[in-house]
This record gives sequence, C-alpha cells and structure tokens, in this order.
Amino acid sequence: MGALSHIRVLDMSRVLAGPWCSQTLSDLGAEVIKIERPGRGDDTRGWGPPFLPDDEGNRTSESAYFLSTNRGKKSVAINIASPEGQELIRELAADVDVLIENYKQGDLKKYGLDYETLSKINPGLVYCSITGFGQYGTRATEPGYDFMIQGACGFMTITGERADLPGGGPQKSGIALADFATGLYSAVAIQAALLSRMQTGKGQYIDMALFDTMIALLANQEMNYFSSGVIPRSFGNASANIVPYQVFKSKDREFIIACGNDTQFAALCKAIGLPELANNPKFTTNAQRIINRDELIDDIFAKHFLTKTTDEWVAIINAAKVPVGPINNIEQALNEPQTKERDLVIEMEHPFNKKLKMVGCPIKMSGTPIEYKMVPPLLGQHTEEVLKQYLNLADDRIAELKEKGIIGLKKD
Repeated sequence: MGALSHIRVLDMSRVLAGPWCSQTLSDLGAEVIKIERPGRGDDTRGWGPPFLPDDEGNRTSESAYFLSTNRGKKSVAINIASPEGQELIRELAADVDVLIENYKQGDLKKYGLDYETLSKINPGLVYCSITGFGQYGTRATEPGYDFMIQGACGFMTITGERADLPGGGPQKSGIALADFATGLYSAVAIQAALLSRMQTGKGQYIDMALFDTMIALLANQEMNYFSSGVIPRSFGNASANIVPYQVFKSKDREFIIACGNDTQFAALCKAIGLPELANNPKFTTNAQRIINRDELIDDIFAKHFLTKTTDEWVAIINAAKVPVGPINNIEQALNEPQTKERDLVIEMEHPFNKKLKMVGCPIKMSGTPIEYKMVPPLLGQHTEEVLKQYLNLADDRIAELKEKGIIGLKKD
C-alpha cells in the first residue's frame, strides 16, 4: 500500500507541470483519474517524434513526451466544453480528495468547474491551480510557458557560458525546469493541504505559479544580490561562490571538481601534486580563491590538468575524498551501476510494447514504497470503467454520451 493509497485525484491538467505533480502523487500510491479531450487528449500525446515503438519496432501513436509524465493514471475522455461533460466532471469531483488543473485564469469558472463551485459540492476538496503567473498580479492573465518563465525570472542570465566568451549569453535549462519544479512544489503543497484537512475537515485552494517557483529557486543568487547590490551573471560551468567548483579539461576529455571547503582544497592540492597552493595566502581560503580565481584556475589548474587523462585524475582526486567525476551523456548516465542499483530504470508492460523502459521515481520509503501501478494510459482507456464505477452509469447512457461526442472511449 502506497503512502497515498487512500487518496483519489482528479487530474485536469495537461502538458507538464500538472502531469508531473499527479504522476508523483500516483507513484506515492494515489489513484489518479486523468481527464482528456476526446479524440485528441493531452497536447503532449502529439509531441513527437520520438514515439513509442511496438514490439515489432513499428511507430505507435504514443509520444515519448507523454509517456514520461503520465504513469499510473486512468484516462477518461470527457468534453468539458459541453454542459453534460461539465456535469460529469462535477459528479466526479464530488467524491475525490484532490483536483489539479492548469487552465488559464478564470477559464474553468465559466464551466462551473472552479474552486468556489466545486468546494460547495465537496468541502473537503483540495483544489490546485497551476498557471504561469498565478491567479492575481499584473501578469496573471498572460499565458505562461516554461521557456518564457526561465527568461522572465532571471534564470537565463545566470545560466550558460560567460557573456564575454564564445557561446556566451542567456541560456535556458536543458529541461523544462520551471514546469518540473512547479510540479514538485505543487505535490508538496497538496500533501500539506491534505494533512491540514485531517485537523480541520476542510479542503483549500492552492495557487501555484511557474514564475513564483523560479523566483524561489534562485535563492542563493538572489541573496547574493540582496547582500552586495551586484547583479548576478553567468559563470558557465563555474560557481559564483565557490572556487574551484567547475569543469576542467584533461588530456582526453572534461571532468568536474566540486571543492566545497578549505579542507577539501588542501586535500585536492596535495593529491594532484601541488601542495604548496594550500599555503599560498592568495588561495588559502575560499574568499581569497574567489578574488584570485583567474590566476588559480587559468594560470595554474587549467594547464596542470592537461597532463593526465580524466580517468587518471578522477581516481587520484577521488582517493583524496574530494568530489570529482566525469561528465556523462544521458546514455552513459542511465548505464551507470548506481543508476541500476537504485532502480532508477524500470520496465513495464505497455499494450504496444511489453518491455517499456521508464525512469523510476527517486523517492525511497521503507514502510510505504513507491508503486508503479499502471503504464501511461491510452486515450480514453478508462472512460467506461470510471463512469460505471464512480457514477454508476449504465451501458446505454455511456453509449448515448459517446454518440453525442460528450465522452471518448479507448477504441477512438
């Protein structure tokens, strides 16, 4: 039994932040009912290639993007633009613990699916809205996409190579960081609201914004600004606050040293054959190393590390208990022994592919371990099952709704 096996979630979100939140809740044991548009479904179903190959290697309709964020959910296809579809949603919402949505501000109110309406039907409902800029403020009505949020919050100006070097300038993250982080913060907020409900008996409204999350994630960089008045800038693969904490080139390829304190610096210098550096007043403390960064890094370390291979340096420095490691590509990372030993790659049986590989949940719990109940669903796969189980709809009523285009079934 998962930690949240007693919780039922109605997931009306699409794309990434909301689905990442609900997949996390599902991995923790919650039952998640995903509402999708008949015939089309979540936008990310079409975000390919790549698409999942079937057992014979043929392309299917299931995009890799959709598969990555929708494990463990039941797909129910309902047209919420229709009054009958809206009524189905209200009936489902009457008996769930959590509702997640990421529609633009005010969109669901016109359908009678807003928190004010649904909380009267279900006072214990925890209702989580995820938008780009939140439910109030100057930019609340604007659409919010991860890329533009990374730009708006200042993140891109501290990411990437230094502006004065080739390839420098604003750079986004290689993943949709605002979406993923907001999804995780939302999962935290939902669980906090559920704990509060145990004491009060009442649900509550949660207003989550990608912009808010990214402003919060820049914590130490913003404190640097508050403390100094100096606008943070990009340092490429170096750190603004720690030296040495960056990428170095060896004889054959690049590797990372993350030297977190003065004791580690002394151990590093001894291990690489430059023990005198640790006693040099220019480099003894981290504060002095930041001031004299260019001399230490460019004039000494950069040249010294070209004398051996990455594997040689990693072995030498690792033996001194200083954080060090090579830079893996994604294939190398997935094939790391640690990845396999931590069960971070899982295999599930999909209707199209019996050996679907997915990235597992990173949460490890001793008493209520993570559950992988279902593969990402086909569009409308569970419409009939859910409407019968929770709304007691008869076959003829389901057939009528299907004929009207109010719902979609798996065969669509």
